[in-house]
Amino acid sequence: MKPIRSPTKFEESVYKEISKIPKGKVITYGMLAKILKSSPRAVGQALKRNPYAPIVPCHRVIHTDGRIGGYNGVSNSNKKIKLLKNEGIKIIDNKIKT
Repeated sequence: MKPIRSPTKFEESVYKEISKIPKGKVITYGMLAKILKSSPRAVGQALKRNPYAPIVPCHRVIHTDGRIGGYNGVSNSNKKIKLLKNEGIKIIDNKIKT
């Protein structure tokens, strides 16, 4: 269950940045962290709390090795897989295939 609170400044900066990711494209937690001068873990925690999902597309953020990662705090979420597949992204064994 998501906490009932307003997003922090950092969380809002994460949501603003991921809003720039085009449909059918992905970015890694590490790449996003570098842009925000933060850590991949902090980015993941912000995405876990995304109150705007899927409008603000946190499902487009993946692990560096291609694993899809979690969605709304759930590991290897079927919902995230479905959202990515609906955007034309190929996934095999919970990994993005390019």
